[in-house]
Amino acid sequence: MKACRVPLVYFVVLSAAVQHVTSLEEKLADSVFGNVLDPLKDLFDDKDDSHHTVAKFSLRKPSHPDDDLCYVVPGEYESLANCTFNSTSKTFLIIHGWTLSGMFESWVAKLVSALYKREQMANVIVVDWLASAQNHYVVAAQNTKAVGQEIARFIDWIEETTNMPLENIHLIGYSLGAHVAGFAGSHANNKVGRITGLDPAGPDFEGEHAHRRLSPDDAHFVDVLHTFTRGSLGLSIGIQQPVGHVDIYPNGGSFQPGCNLRGALEKIANFGIFAITDAVKCEHERSIHLFIDSLLNDQEAAKAYRCGSNDMFDRGMCLSCRKSRCNTVGYSISKVRKPRNVQMYTKTRASMPFRVYHYQLKIHFTSKVDRSEMEPSITVSLFGTKGEAENLELKLKEKIAPNKTHSFLLVTEKDIGDLLMLKFRWEETNGWSASSMLKMVSSWWSGDTDSNDVEVHKIRIRAGETQQKLVFCVKDPAAQSLTQEVTFVKCNDPWRANLKQTPKRVKH
Repeated sequence: MKACRVPLVYFVVLSAAVQHVTSLEEKLADSVFGNVLDPLKDLFDDKDDSHHTVAKFSLRKPSHPDDDLCYVVPGEYESLANCTFNSTSKTFLIIHGWTLSGMFESWVAKLVSALYKREQMANVIVVDWLASAQNHYVVAAQNTKAVGQEIARFIDWIEETTNMPLENIHLIGYSLGAHVAGFAGSHANNKVGRITGLDPAGPDFEGEHAHRRLSPDDAHFVDVLHTFTRGSLGLSIGIQQPVGHVDIYPNGGSFQPGCNLRGALEKIANFGIFAITDAVKCEHERSIHLFIDSLLNDQEAAKAYRCGSNDMFDRGMCLSCRKSRCNTVGYSISKVRKPRNVQMYTKTRASMPFRVYHYQLKIHFTSKVDRSEMEPSITVSLFGTKGEAENLELKLKEKIAPNKTHSFLLVTEKDIGDLLMLKFRWEETNGWSASSMLKMVSSWWSGDTDSNDVEVHKIRIRAGETQQKLVFCVKDPAAQSLTQEVTFVKCNDPWRANLKQTPKRVKH
């Protein structure tokens, strides 16, 4: 570990984010750097090597998910019986992260309850390493290996004492706890079945060798949720690089819906170091709540899709489930172990249940002559057998150009069933007048090349969750000549059309 480098990394990245919120920049610099770094420097100059890392293992009960009523003590066989440890059931070890309060966060009890609701006969053990985790971040990060080794000795003892197959052991680590889980898995005599990393910590671990952080080598299957990565305005609270067999990046792994970055930065500016926990809580901790959601709402589990980049995913280009290209988010994930890491993406709502429904819209425009690129504002309404989702913004990743197929990602927060119809609404933008926009749009829909040399063709839609592929045609081109809203209904053409062929105009 690079002890001297981490304080600067940790706090410099915070100031980098604040540069994007200019009104907070000076205040944050004064409060964080002026009040925090000086005592930290003193700490690193005066190291205390007498500190001993200790981990305790509390076997929580479904009736008291927030109480430590019984500890399993390595080497004491009777503690297994006293805590009613079931050697034939699954065993979960929950490993918390860095803390300033020295107390368990409220999510611990929620995760315990959710695990018991899903696996009633399981052993849910909370690993308590608060004595080390409540140190300054850099010290806590340095202690992760020692804590992991202690957990590994605990796992070895459980295996030897009870003959429990390690396939039944699942480590769930949050933030620094994810790397603790990695060290535990790598130092155990035999590999555990699974490690789930919930937004593994970034500072002091980003870019490090696999042996110095959570990695796919640490368990038979390692899955990771990234919710607050370095892509977030320069912040590196959570690790950005893939560190598991399957790494899922909800909402690109950066800011999460419903979280208030500006409010968090204001707290840091006003209260300094002690507000950092609150500042990162929403984004960073979202990984935990996504996992809890997957336990409680298993019938509505979210899907993630393999993709080369978040930008490609935001264009709707990665919604295929062929050849294991999609997977379930959270507890019920399919264990895919491939030679190369699998990176997957998904969108979520702002609150539980987090699942949304993904759609790819493919629209092709043609023109006989070269035209300047267009950048209209578009909203889409989808109508299905179970309901509708109206006025959804169609985000343009680039200007609309003719003679090119444009792909868009659209999500709905509710299940609207099988698609029956969709409506497009165009709004004036980039200096276009209302009259010129109306004229342009009406000519596109009608296919009237005499008045305009741009034509719009059939809209192809892929539904990610159902894998349905549909083609929609203009319902009534003639009736749409004087409106900005155009209705499309299902037509019988195949979804995959050869766009290189001469396009057919929409007939009246």
